Amino acid sequence: MAQLLLDGMPRRLFSCTPTRLASFEDCPRRYRMTYIDRPAPPKGPPWAHTSLGVSAHNALHRWWDEPEPRRTPARAAELLRAGWIQDGWRDDEQSAAARERAAAMCERYAAGLDPARPPRAVERQVATRTEILALHGRVDRLDERDGELVVVDYKTGRRPPEEGEARTSPALALYAFAAERMLRQRCRQVELHHLPTGRVVVAEHTDESLARHIRRAESVAVDAAAATERFAAGQPADVAFPPRPGPLCSWCDFRRHCPEGQAAGPELTPWAGAERFADAGGESTGGRSTGGESTGGQPLD
Repeated sequence: MAQLLLDGMPRRLFSCTPTRLASFEDCPRRYRMTYIDRPAPPKGPPWAHTSLGVSAHNALHRWWDEPEPRRTPARAAELLRAGWIQDGWRDDEQSAAARERAAAMCERYAAGLDPARPPRAVERQVATRTEILALHGRVDRLDERDGELVVVDYKTGRRPPEEGEARTSPALALYAFAAERMLRQRCRQVELHHLPTGRVVVAEHTDESLARHIRRAESVAVDAAAATERFAAGQPADVAFPPRPGPLCSWCDFRRHCPEGQAAGPELTPWAGAERFADAGGESTGGRSTGGESTGGQPLD
């Protein structure tokens, strides 16, 4: 399906997830290495905080697949242990300590859920189109309350979300927009659920706030498509996709291929993002990207 971009020439819709758009905004060079280069450069070792976050998400997904009598807090802990991902940990001892703390975290969270009121969907793919975007992604959980859909996003980062973060999250807004269009049911409420603390941050979008997020996403897509075209036409990679070094470079999967990123921050161990959670009883610094894609290794808040 052809579509118009800035110069009036027919183009394909820009196929993307919220994670892909965020990747270009964060660092065009990392975007190129992730989505354009084929074969992609080798990534660094797996991150323990990613393993922890994915393990927790999977456990809560499977919890809702259980028959209602088995949806108990203890079962959430059992599912976390059964599906624990060991990649990235320093050793078996650290992994086991993190596993037990994550199991307790999931048990506490499940204690606040009503097993008799399952969500509309878990790990649900949603998709829609605009004049520029072919947008798709995976929502952690879609609730149905008072006839409307609610987007629920789990967070396992050490920092609880602050008021306002749900409203300003591009990913949550795009998921709400796509879910409403795809399922033909109003979806304006979005929520961040911080699993370590149980904190929930809520926002209610309006037509205007969703429109702002869509315009921003389309603007990013136009810039990414233009950079890709310039690169294909022969522009040097570092001109079309310049690096954007900063503190997050230490967490980038492609740090070894980026001199600017190496200079921007120290090299970290694969378990650095989750070390406090496993060894000191702190909260998880791990997480998982909305949209189900890698976030380049950085811990998610």
